[in-house]
Amino acid sequence: MRLLVSFAFVALVACMAVALRAQEKNPFAGDARVAKLGEYQFRSNCAFCHGLGARGGGRGPDLTRAQKHHGNTDAEIFHNIHDGITGTAMPAATNGGIGVGMSDEEIWQVVTYLRSVEKKATAAETGNAAHGKELFYGTAGCGTCHMVSGKGGRLGPDLSSTGASRSVEYLEESVRRPSKRLATGLSEPMKDFSQEYETATVVTSDGTKLQGVVLNEDSFTVQMLDTREQLHAFEKAKLRSYEKTRESLMPAYDAKALPEKDLKDLIAYLLAASEQGGGK
Repeated sequence: MRLLVSFAFVALVACMAVALRAQEKNPFAGDARVAKLGEYQFRSNCAFCHGLGARGGGRGPDLTRAQKHHGNTDAEIFHNIHDGITGTAMPAATNGGIGVGMSDEEIWQVVTYLRSVEKKATAAETGNAAHGKELFYGTAGCGTCHMVSGKGGRLGPDLSSTGASRSVEYLEESVRRPSKRLATGLSEPMKDFSQEYETATVVTSDGTKLQGVVLNEDSFTVQMLDTREQLHAFEKAKLRSYEKTRESLMPAYDAKALPEKDLKDLIAYLLAASEQGGGK
């Protein structure tokens, strides 16, 4: 009996090891037919957040980029889909996660599809990253509100890893039309960032007018960061007025304010910052 139990235990461990190895290597790598199946799975289960072509949407990052924020290997991508990504809006692709209950085989099909549409664009191919950095912290004024690798302002989203998670087209639109994503009115679990950066205008009881972004809010209080990066907490009942809009504090940079070449250089800097893990 002991021998049988020992044999069964060894067999179980061996099966678990085989299953684990199966999750570390894509059995369909490079198979164009499987990539088409993966495209169907992606459109059914993933496109709502990541866009039909996996190029990113308001809710999920661009997955056609070779450099991905949460891992670049097939195994890492598999586990990100299978288990979800803690601390993000990415759920597990199982029942109780996104609700589709995808099998391991279907997840590998999606990984194969993502590899088939992956691009290898780099910062150097996009523009002059060095000039883009000068613009970011100089005449374009991005560093006044945005931070990259610990340097810059806090009023807007931290852009340290944005180049790795968003398409060039998304970044271009964010500069040209910064209010578009806010106007969409994304729901809490599907935000681009941990907060929506809604513009808040407050008039206090003594007539002081402040403008900034909402950090936290409930039925009775609001916490905001003003345009000078000063933190304020208010009781709503004691305010003369309190108004929120889905118009971004960030100005829209048209071609006159930021020529196309400068825009490319600026984006090249964000790509380079992500490639280098910081952009110092």
